[in-house]
Amino acid sequence: MTDAVQESLAEGVVLVGSGGTLGRAWLALLKRLDISCAAYNHRDLDITCQGSLDAMIPRGTRVVINAAAYTDVDGAEGEEEEAYLVNCTAVGHLGRRCQSVGCTLIHYSTDYVFAGTATEPYQVDAPLQPVNAYGRTKAAGEQVLREMGCDHLLIRTSWLYAPWGSNFVLRMLQLMQQRDSLRVVNDQRGRPASAVHLAQRSLDLYRTGARDTWHVTDAGDCTWYEFAIEILQQTQQTCRIEPCPSTEFPRPATRPHYSVLDVSQTENFLKPLAFWKTNLAEVLREI
Repeated sequence: MTDAVQESLAEGVVLVGSGGTLGRAWLALLKRLDISCAAYNHRDLDITCQGSLDAMIPRGTRVVINAAAYTDVDGAEGEEEEAYLVNCTAVGHLGRRCQSVGCTLIHYSTDYVFAGTATEPYQVDAPLQPVNAYGRTKAAGEQVLREMGCDHLLIRTSWLYAPWGSNFVLRMLQLMQQRDSLRVVNDQRGRPASAVHLAQRSLDLYRTGARDTWHVTDAGDCTWYEFAIEILQQTQQTCRIEPCPSTEFPRPATRPHYSVLDVSQTENFLKPLAFWKTNLAEVLREI
């Protein structure tokens, strides 16, 4: 990191959503780099209230990292208004405050803003066609941020996992230890993303001047079944895992069948992203 960027970051970083999966990864990264920040979780800060944000993001702030989101995909089907408040209304509040104090907003979105009917990776400028409430609220948040015109770095990611929080890797490990056999859907394909590496690559994009919309995940793609098989093999579990169609596990929210994000722009700008199996191995070692 250059001295200039290190100095500017030290002058004012605000992290919103510090208690979540990605927020914890950001906290660990900033601590490792000896960069101080003002960190807020959902108990400290109501991001749906403009006044609260204005009080917590002072003048002199250089960058606001928004790791907060309503991420319960199925829950959003019955609570779309609540999801919209966090995933869209709050983004507008953050954007206005960042514009007012003259700082950059790093914000995250999802592969679920796309229809999931493609046969090749979705590029950053592909049309937004969400198929569920969660995707609609995240797409609305993207639109608000673009229309606002504040200095921003919008990063779409997918299939987030980490050694902590609630995610597919931890759920699979628990189920593999509890059951003799599992069935995992094999007709949804995407890119896993280690929260640890997502935070690092996000910082790399920010410090090299990247703005607007980018995709950041691990390299490679897989189905949930293939993801589960790799977890099984790397941890040498004895559970038997079999593939099945999504119809075997009906859910309130429709899932896209193909939501692989095109990361070529990010890799060309930075460097090749680590393969998902490599990042998974790092997370499993930490667990």
